[in-house]
Amino acid sequence: MSSTQRTAAAATVLAGLLACSPSTGASAPATAGLAAESSGEPHAEHAGAAGIGDADFPLDGNGGYDVAHYGLRLDYDPRGKRLTGVTAVAAKATQPLTRFNLDLHGFEVGAVSVDGRQAAFSRSGDELTVTPGRPLAKGAKFVVKVAYSGRPEAIKDAANLGTYGWITTSDGAFVTCEPNGAKTWFPANDHPSDKARFDFEITVPAGLTALANGELVGKPRTSRGKTTFVWRERHPMATYLATATLGEFELREGRTPGGIDNLAAVDPAFRSSLGRVYSLSGQITDYWAGIFGPYPFSSTGGVVDDFATGYALENQTKPMYGGFDPDESIIAHELAHQWFGNSLSVRRWRDLWLNEGFATYAEWLWAEHRGRGKAQETFDTQLARAATDPIWAYPPGRAKPDDLFNESVYTRGAMTLHALREKIGDTDFFRLLKDWNTEHRYGHVTTAQFIAMAEKVSGKRLGSLFDAWLFTPRRPPADNR
Repeated sequence: MSSTQRTAAAATVLAGLLACSPSTGASAPATAGLAAESSGEPHAEHAGAAGIGDADFPLDGNGGYDVAHYGLRLDYDPRGKRLTGVTAVAAKATQPLTRFNLDLHGFEVGAVSVDGRQAAFSRSGDELTVTPGRPLAKGAKFVVKVAYSGRPEAIKDAANLGTYGWITTSDGAFVTCEPNGAKTWFPANDHPSDKARFDFEITVPAGLTALANGELVGKPRTSRGKTTFVWRERHPMATYLATATLGEFELREGRTPGGIDNLAAVDPAFRSSLGRVYSLSGQITDYWAGIFGPYPFSSTGGVVDDFATGYALENQTKPMYGGFDPDESIIAHELAHQWFGNSLSVRRWRDLWLNEGFATYAEWLWAEHRGRGKAQETFDTQLARAATDPIWAYPPGRAKPDDLFNESVYTRGAMTLHALREKIGDTDFFRLLKDWNTEHRYGHVTTAQFIAMAEKVSGKRLGSLFDAWLFTPRRPPADNR
């Protein structure tokens, strides 16, 4: 998310949809070994936890299983603002399970099955508890399918992003989910520590476009006044990066100069921005590939919708710009996230500076590349802020759950990287950025891991530098600048 923009159907029909829900894909086999294994047959007390273990967001995500694949089949009526869906979640039990939870906000759930057998379910707040007909042994692979319908409800959180999740618009939907808005449109293990691959089959009224992560599979199919789009993201993705943005869009498709598929989409109100978003997205993606290492996904681009949210979000492969024509720095920021945040994802939200500090520093690097000032000059300007400035009172190495997107996480996080660059020199610093991406590609990262790698690459002890910049609630002293 850009620092400059952060201010942020009846049961019978549903049962029929459940029976024809999307394939789990080759990477997520639908078989489930239900026989007792060495861990022992599950029994009554073996319930998956209602949260994944993030103390700052105790009910986000769920325990007891790991998701491999989401298959979403969605039909959206913009006029009635009604979504009818079936989501198939292919997962593996990490413990014996007699029941487990999915995160789901709102909707009427019509039917749930596990491996094709009807399952009992109950609701409590945003927790959907599923009780399969037979217990699942540790290590069992299984597919849970949920049929649901209703009007999606966005999440409103003034302390963080503002309004996010599935946001209805006059012609469709604007979908941005950080930090936990995926549950507003599909049942999920809604936390970045459980990444999965995705398939989306989205049906909208003819004349509208449905965009999602990854690449389009085949040509859109139109029948009886509706068009169905199928998208596939074959790389692991955190749920908050998933999108299914719908409406009237003008598209430009092609490849970056380096050969990566590139798609820009803009609402007709922003048609004059189409060529610029397309060309800049291609140029910046290729440039970052030279600085950070090979682009981690199969396509790049950007989407501009006519809905004023006051922020941008780094949806995987398709960054979203909410109701404004993005400038170069914002595009550079969101595309840097494809490496820092999307390929390398935080295991806990407290380490968010690993996403936002890195993407903000990328803005400084892009300006340097374009001859619009050195990163050192930007650093010096920020460092000149008074010792009483709030940025110094918020240590960015420990993002706060009620203020995740504080400026310190962005700006002081970026300053940490520049202080490190000064300390270890350009050669080791830029080698570190590439090694960091290579070693943790498609995985999860922590601040402790980054510090350890920085010390390994540089051969220097860096504890005092990181402590001063990331964990101390005051402006760093001169010897750590």
